[in-house]
Amino acid sequence: MIPELSNAIVALEDIPADWIGLRAVKETVGHRHVRDGNPQTNGKSLNRGIMVEVLAQGQIGYGATNILTLDSIRSAAQTAYRQALAASEWSLHPLTTAVRPKVVGQYLSPFVKPLDAMTPGEINDLLVRLCQTLKVSDQIVQTNATAIANETESWFVSSNGSEVYQKFLMLETHYGATAQDGAIVQQRSNNGYLAHCYQGGWELFPKADLWQRAQQVGEQAVELLTAEECPATTTTLVLAPDQMMLQIHESIGHPLELDRILGDERNYAGGSFVKASDFGELVYGSKLMNVTFNPTIAGEFASYSFDDTGAPATREHVIQDGVLLRGLGSLESQTRTGIPGVSCARASSWNRPPIDRMANLNLEPGTDSFEDLIGDIESGVYMESNCSWSIDDQRHKFQFGCEYAKLIEKGKLTKTLRNPNYRATTPQFWHSLTRVGDESTWQMYGTPYCGKGEPNQAIRVGHGSPACVFSDVEVFGGGA
Repeated sequence: MIPELSNAIVALEDIPADWIGLRAVKETVGHRHVRDGNPQTNGKSLNRGIMVEVLAQGQIGYGATNILTLDSIRSAAQTAYRQALAASEWSLHPLTTAVRPKVVGQYLSPFVKPLDAMTPGEINDLLVRLCQTLKVSDQIVQTNATAIANETESWFVSSNGSEVYQKFLMLETHYGATAQDGAIVQQRSNNGYLAHCYQGGWELFPKADLWQRAQQVGEQAVELLTAEECPATTTTLVLAPDQMMLQIHESIGHPLELDRILGDERNYAGGSFVKASDFGELVYGSKLMNVTFNPTIAGEFASYSFDDTGAPATREHVIQDGVLLRGLGSLESQTRTGIPGVSCARASSWNRPPIDRMANLNLEPGTDSFEDLIGDIESGVYMESNCSWSIDDQRHKFQFGCEYAKLIEKGKLTKTLRNPNYRATTPQFWHSLTRVGDESTWQMYGTPYCGKGEPNQAIRVGHGSPACVFSDVEVFGGGA
């Protein structure tokens, strides 16, 4: 499609713009969902179209079409041009073509088994068997299993010679069980809802330990019915990587998005407690805190070579030794703020403009094994798998809940606890980071449902983290 889009760019030369870009997207999604062994969703969808960006009089305008003809592309370009002119009358910061440099290249997701390697019938049979495996007793009152296969291709060309092709193969999987004993209801899943989201093919699912893990999820759901309530206390908290995913996402990712700091998202997604003057100065957390923006990791859910404006993707330290260094901001936001950013202008589809979004945001591993992390803890709580979250619109004060917990006593995991929750403020929490697990504890997960923007954009992000220890954290149970 690159030649066709390049020809269209040439045909738009009569529009008196400083720069024009065309981003075509084709997305094919197969969605299978089974509940209690009965198929609920079994479908395939195709979505495709073109976004046109026009830079004129210092502003960018947008137009889109799902009719892939030159006349429709021209109409969208004219709409974008008029929008840019209208915006120029109310300009807060004029932009130049420096925010759209020429780029040429491609990206392909790594895979072993393509997404058509399993038939719909084989996928459904797998999900049905998962539900059967999860039902370890009559106390399991509901089981569910999901597999979503996504193939997305994008083509980007521009009037200054950009030509980029990227193809993403993505697999999202989930399974879980609900157990009930009278008024007590508990849920357990495979590391949280749709946490297993990666780039690749059917080699990602099923894995060798699939049936053993499904059996364990069902057994832990039943186990939680008779577990003690998580105590209400201030104690040492150890978080598993699947909960660190949510912690990183909400208390690092969103507050560091430059458009939120600028106020662009205040009406809908909120702002941030971080100020523009904090970059290079703010001690965000303890010296053990090292966070990287890294869309170059093979297989992580939000890996790519170029963002949706063509900016080349590079690994960058966002926080190093606890100090805030750079924001999650596109070339436009970097120009407006003077703050160093990353290649993170991303759009959820062809009919959405790219905005500042986190991609792969990871906490780098430390030096301690899991046994070392908990070995000298006299008393504490270990938590896994997010099930609830609440955080204010400045990303400052939060309260998160998990599916499963263990009491830590004299350096050992002992009793199972149900309804574990914890609360803190973002600076307090990250300053309380006392130990960081090594590479043997580091795991990566993802989510397809990070929401932001008006109109809304749900986008894919990835987060990797080791297990971590935090001191003097307020924890509590479901009755608190």
